[in-house]
Amino acid sequence: MKRDAPNILLINPWIHDFAAYDFWAKPLGLLTLAAILREHGFNVFYIDCLNRFHVKAPAQDPSVRYGRGPYLKTHIPKPEPLKDIQRNFSRYGIKPAWFREDLCAFPRPDLVLVTSLMTYWYPGVMETIRIVKETYPGVIVVLGGIYASLCKDHAKSHSGADQVVAGQGEAIILKIVETHTGMSASAVFDPNRFDTFPYPAFDLQNKVNYIPILTSKGCPFSCAYCAAHLLSPRPMRRSPGSVLEEIRYWHRKYNVLDFVFYDDALLVEAEKYAIPLFENILKCGLSVRFHLPNAVHIRGITRKIARLMFQVGVRTLRLGLETADSIERETIDRKLTAEEFKRSVSYLIEAGFKKEQVGAYLLVGLPGQKKKTLRDSIKTVLNAGITPVPAYYSPIPHTELWEKAVASSRFDLKSDPIFTNNAILPCQKENFSWEAISYVKRLARGL
Repeated sequence: MKRDAPNILLINPWIHDFAAYDFWAKPLGLLTLAAILREHGFNVFYIDCLNRFHVKAPAQDPSVRYGRGPYLKTHIPKPEPLKDIQRNFSRYGIKPAWFREDLCAFPRPDLVLVTSLMTYWYPGVMETIRIVKETYPGVIVVLGGIYASLCKDHAKSHSGADQVVAGQGEAIILKIVETHTGMSASAVFDPNRFDTFPYPAFDLQNKVNYIPILTSKGCPFSCAYCAAHLLSPRPMRRSPGSVLEEIRYWHRKYNVLDFVFYDDALLVEAEKYAIPLFENILKCGLSVRFHLPNAVHIRGITRKIARLMFQVGVRTLRLGLETADSIERETIDRKLTAEEFKRSVSYLIEAGFKKEQVGAYLLVGLPGQKKKTLRDSIKTVLNAGITPVPAYYSPIPHTELWEKAVASSRFDLKSDPIFTNNAILPCQKENFSWEAISYVKRLARGL
């Protein structure tokens, strides 16, 4: 630790929700900022309120389920607006007492940076910031991330943060830190060139049991339900060589076996990016596993790419089908046709992928969605020989589908992000019932 450098504490907050699970979830943006700050001479500390491997948490086997696993869960009262929902509500992550102890174990920070994810998870952000303020009175807290970007006014009014920052943080983080600590630093990376970014500071975690990888930022599509093009309006790509070196680095240093691609556009311009990357992985002879949970674009799956993905060790693959209904598709995206879906799936099966490895996301709970439409979409996926994966729709402010969602919801979506929680099926007129969830689950199992 540098004696004269400011101490910067970065925090990944709790989740407050009806359900949550670690499907390879890490705060990539926050850990990238940690790496940037460390590279520029600041003293960096990190607390993950979702830490499954906290020293006081029950032991988990990090190799089970390719690194995924359940968060520690504590039942808490439901937020007042959701008190009539007949589901248990929980804080997911470490105990508050552990969090307070961890805060006190570090030197007093000169600045605290907190990230945020789902807009409707803001109660967990509020609790996190409240305890930070109680522990370190007078310390400035800056909030960034998805909630801060999409619901900035709400975050300013409710989060408790001293400053709320929208958008990508890499280009402005040094200026933010200078404003609040007085220490200036000249950037040793180019925020406009992804290859110059340092690797995210995964080493700050208790355990490095899987690594999420971004090969690109942004998405060329503007799907009506998605905020990717709003959160990353300017696409950036890494070179295949840079991505390969990062994979090799984490594999060598921590013997990581599971790597997770979280790109919004992994297979876009595949001849220049994905194909060279997969081919170079094969040449290196790396014995690792890859997971693609973030809905790859189906149109980009050719016979060659399907074969390469299988050969490099892709074990989990999710396709962004969303719906198999042509009329419904016109309202949400125009990424592919039914014929392209069937052809791409046939390439995957031909390459050797099994049904349990390949799933197609299907949006559930869209405004005005009919049961028959959902039932037919699930049947289409089952008939193709892969697994339907229900993805419950959460209305996102500023997206094309937002106003339609507002008009169809039984809640006042604009009044409070809490009402956009996909667990309560906010765009159906009827009150929440377990029967609706059970119905979808039975369909997905082919029953």
